[in-house]
Parts: sequence; C-alpha cells; structure tokens
Amino acid sequence: MELAGSSEQVYTSYKPLLFSLAYRMLGSVMDAEDVVQEAFLYVSETKLAHVNNPKAYLCKIVTNRCIDKLRSASKKREVYVGPWLPEPLIMSADNQTEPDRYYSQKESLSTAYLLLLQQLSWVERAVFLLREVLQYEYDEIAEIVGKSSTNCRQIFRRAKSAISSFPDRGGDPKVLQKQPVMEQTSAVVEQFVQALVSGNIGQLLSIVKTDAVLYSDGGGKVKAAVKPIMGAERIAMFMSGLLSKVPPGFSYSLATVNGQMGIVAYDDGLPYNVISFHVVDGQIAAIYLVINPDKLRHI
Repeated sequence: MELAGSSEQVYTSYKPLLFSLAYRMLGSVMDAEDVVQEAFLYVSETKLAHVNNPKAYLCKIVTNRCIDKLRSASKKREVYVGPWLPEPLIMSADNQTEPDRYYSQKESLSTAYLLLLQQLSWVERAVFLLREVLQYEYDEIAEIVGKSSTNCRQIFRRAKSAISSFPDRGGDPKVLQKQPVMEQTSAVVEQFVQALVSGNIGQLLSIVKTDAVLYSDGGGKVKAAVKPIMGAERIAMFMSGLLSKVPPGFSYSLATVNGQMGIVAYDDGLPYNVISFHVVDGQIAAIYLVINPDKLRHI
C-alpha cells in the first residue's frame, strides 16, 4: 500500500497502536491486520490532511470495523466446536523491545486477559481497552465510540466490575493486576517442559495447580478435547498422551506467546500447535492449546 507525504508518517506512527487495539478487540491476528489495512486504505481515500485528530479518527474507524467483524462472526462463534481461543500472537524481538508502553503492555496481551475481554459486549470492550490499556481520556473515548464522556465513564466502570466478577476461565481477576515478570514465567514453563519430556509426572503435578484447567482449540478442524480438561492429574495424563502421539517430524521451541513464555510446536517445520500459559503464584493455573490450523496460518 502506498501513502504519500503525511499519510505515510501517520501509517508508520499509528499502525502498531491500531493493531494492538484491533487484536485485543478481535482476538485474531489476521483479522486485526485486515482491519488496520482497511482503515488506512479508507483514510487515504478521504484525504487524511483534512482530519484534525488522525489518531482518534483512525481509532474510531478501527473500532467500528472491529465491531462490524464481531457482529458478522457472532453466529459462527455460537456453533464453534469446542473452546474458542484467540489466535496466538508470537512476539518478535522488535515487539518485545517496543518503547511505546500504551501498546506493549504484555499483561493485556495474555491469553487469559483476552478471554476475559471476550466476556464483555463489543462497546464495553472498546471503552475498556481505550481507557485501561491505551489510557485515553474520556473525552477522547467519547469521540471514538460516539457516546458522551459521562456514558463512557459508566461503561468503563461497568466493564471493569464485570470482568472482576466473571468466573475463572483461566482468567481470574488477578489478570487485571501486574503479571509475573517474563523470567518468572519462563522458569515455570521450562520446568513444565522438562517434566513433560522426561515423563516426570510427580514434578509435573508440582508445577500445575490442583484446580488448573486446560483449553484445547481445534475448531472442529482437527482432533481436540471439546471440553475443558479440569485438574492437574487429568491435564498431566492428557499432555503425556499428546506427546506420545506427535508426528515423526515433530519439533518445538520456546517462544514469547502473547507477551509470556509459551511453546510453538512444528511438524516438518510447519506450525503444529501453540501453547500458552496462565501462571499464578509460581504455578500453572491454565494451559491454552491452539491446534486449529486456521489459527496458525499467520505464524
């Protein structure tokens, strides 16, 4: 896509922020990229030079297009086979060192956090993200979502209260607090991998919380557990069984998945599955296994 003059500067400046908003709204890397691309194509046609506040204007376009996508996808979600998980976001070295704190907050990229956001209505989600993650003022949010600033305050309070009261889906209210630093999460995940590969079930059970939950998203495209697997012992059995059935070309590597340490597995060099974790107090509280090939195409 070619944008001239100031449009090119705006594209470079705001693309990361707009992607972060779209991804958190949609839980889809590919859809988020499409929404951002569409937004800039639309802006180029309407002569960006005449827009007083490009940042707010672009956020408004992206938010509205995200809501349109969510609306059109709602019926598909109702008949989705098994647990739905967001597309994993594999962070590059550039992502990890991104200086803009507004869209590099890794805790708000975690799978657990994204699942909590899915419990909100589309407008609540937009207001919550604009305020909590991107730290917009209420007047700016009002301009973006087309509501009064007073109404936006009420929506934000309602959304934050709702998130804190949702039953744990691997995303308890602690997700809204500061998450463990990468080094702490990495150590737990590395111990988990070592225990799993070596077949040390005792060590595995010591790493996974007794009431942990595993969610497996195959989307009806591949074989996967259609119901959450509850409890450390069942999770250990499931993961051990999964490891025993890997294809001949299987390999894996540790990677930064949604801002925390995770695992990317490959079959003959192609993405096979991605695993992310929710770590609480030094133990794994939830495991998210994405096997749906449609959600791995962007990797």
